[in-house]
Amino acid sequence: MSDQDLRNRLQQALLPAMRARDAAAVSAIRSALAAVANAEAVPVQRPSASLGDGPVAGAVGVGAAEAPRRELVDGEVRALVEAEVAERRQAADQLTSAGRAEAADRLHAEADALLRHL
Repeated sequence: MSDQDLRNRLQQALLPAMRARDAAAVSAIRSALAAVANAEAVPVQRPSASLGDGPVAGAVGVGAAEAPRRELVDGEVRALVEAEVAERRQAADQLTSAGRAEAADRLHAEADALLRHL
């Protein structure tokens, strides 16, 4: 399965999870999609501000506020989702050892929701 297929599967799974009121799945899918979007973000190059260097307002028009994105290479989306699963499992283990079984169960449910799409 390609990275684009995985992203599309996650995006398509969000609405049914919302309709089913599956809070764990909705939370996990939204988090995974946000992690992918953050990974695609290109760091902003901020030039030194000087009033004599041109217009203060910047570019105007359709698409002027669009930030460039980078394309993730093969396996990066899958690795991000797997990291989300591992993070939830680790946090659940810590919560279990701290006696917070309900919170741990929620994190296990989120991890399972993501694993269904891998």
